[in-house]
Amino acid sequence: MRVTPNTCALAALAVAVGLTASACSGSTESAAQTTTPAAAPAGVDLQSLIPAPADTQQTKGPNQIADNGIHMFYQVNGAPNDVLNAYKSALEGKGWQVTTIVTSAGGSSGGGATYTGTHGDAYGVFDGGGFNTSTFIDVCTWPSKPANPNCSRSDR
Repeated sequence: MRVTPNTCALAALAVAVGLTASACSGSTESAAQTTTPAAAPAGVDLQSLIPAPADTQQTKGPNQIADNGIHMFYQVNGAPNDVLNAYKSALEGKGWQVTTIVTSAGGSSGGGATYTGTHGDAYGVFDGGGFNTSTFIDVCTWPSKPANPNCSRSDR
């Protein structure tokens, strides 16, 4: 793939829009991964692969989304960076191979992160953020990676 100045500009714009949407600042990016998990059996209950975050105050879902996927929403009592770091660990503990797409820190009281992951053939997008002690996490999982793995944020 050839990288042109337009490609770099579009990539920078995409990162800026993502951070603006999260209302956070100071992003860092990482492509660290964990060990490869065992394959998810055919017909697996996607919800069973999703850990509920600790200190969850509200849960919505599962809601059906495109490509046989499901969407879950969690409102969690805790600082965003702490909650999302713990949630990444919980995903890995459930057997997900997690990749960090972007993280952002808005000082000591705000922040967010977006992760993607695989669990065998299953694919997930895990997007969260918040301020002070309110953190919101949207989770979308599919039996296999869809062509457009869009995980829209739920109505709060």
